[in-house]
Amino acid sequence: MYEADQPGHGLDAIVAQRTPRGGAAQHGISKKYAMHHRSGPSLWLWHMRRGDFDAAWTVSDVVLEARRGTACPHLPRHEQWVWDGTPLAGRRVLVRCYHGLGDTLQFIRYAPLVKAVAREVIVWAQPKLIPLLRTVRGIDRLMPLHDGAPDAEYDVDVELMELPHVFRTTLRDLPREVPYIHAKPLAAFTSPIKRRYGRLHVGIAWRSGDWDARRSIPFALMARIAEIPGIVLHILQFGSGLEELPDGFGVLHDVSDISKMAAVVRALDLVVTVDSMPAHLAGALGTPVWTLLHMEPDWRWMAGREDSPWYPTMRLFRQERQGEWGPVVERVSVELIRLLSREAPQCASGRSGD
Repeated sequence: MYEADQPGHGLDAIVAQRTPRGGAAQHGISKKYAMHHRSGPSLWLWHMRRGDFDAAWTVSDVVLEARRGTACPHLPRHEQWVWDGTPLAGRRVLVRCYHGLGDTLQFIRYAPLVKAVAREVIVWAQPKLIPLLRTVRGIDRLMPLHDGAPDAEYDVDVELMELPHVFRTTLRDLPREVPYIHAKPLAAFTSPIKRRYGRLHVGIAWRSGDWDARRSIPFALMARIAEIPGIVLHILQFGSGLEELPDGFGVLHDVSDISKMAAVVRALDLVVTVDSMPAHLAGALGTPVWTLLHMEPDWRWMAGREDSPWYPTMRLFRQERQGEWGPVVERVSVELIRLLSREAPQCASGRSGD
């Protein structure tokens, strides 16, 4: 339930669920919010996609006030609001990770900020991520997420993806230092990879969660990268999508364990992936990553950018027409050829450890 991407999750879903369903007067909300009520969370999304986080938080503030005192236990956890506006300073804070694995990897960067003001930071996270999250600064206690109540005493709780609102993050002060998750490339992985001097070792993932087919690329298209001389492909795909993989294609690794995937990613020169967990893992580890996006991507990738303010080592490759991945893969291939011509000597030495 908590370990895969799901539809309607994230800050946009939280804002949508907080939006009152009745009239403004009935809910006692402000005229400013009432002006935008028909557009609902669209106003928030519009601000976030254009990078005006300040304006988005103003919308969030009004919605937070409008639903103050209400509960949402009937909603799926990934759509629930948690934070009630209580300040975190000096308190025991429970951070609930109710969304996808990639969401947790992206927003766990806020743990040091929480620790800077809180008395104690308790993170309730997906079990698969616990080993990696032990490397993140600012966490006093990690607990595996389950369907029951958290086994911890706390003063205030917050969902992980609410933290940008809590800290009123803007593009000016967004916590962007990487790596903030750490993994050492295992010798068993790095030795065979780095022995093949003069080649570019690229990890690929082509399938995202089944709930949003728009994010996924047909394997046959992604496989075109293998036709570029000097490219060695490493398979980061897990779960659905592996059935498309022909026998003998690329270098296979055991990436069912995310800690092992992190070790592989740290040993690579580049990751090329759709919008899915491996993109966030590579970005959090500071590995160069090219993320391929469909026409209407999630708010976090913003609009019209080829870079990501969240990940300094990431480039974005966007569809220009809905559903057309061929031109995207072609642009990636062109850039890989350019990278090979520039980086072949550096590829021989590999990436330094943390």
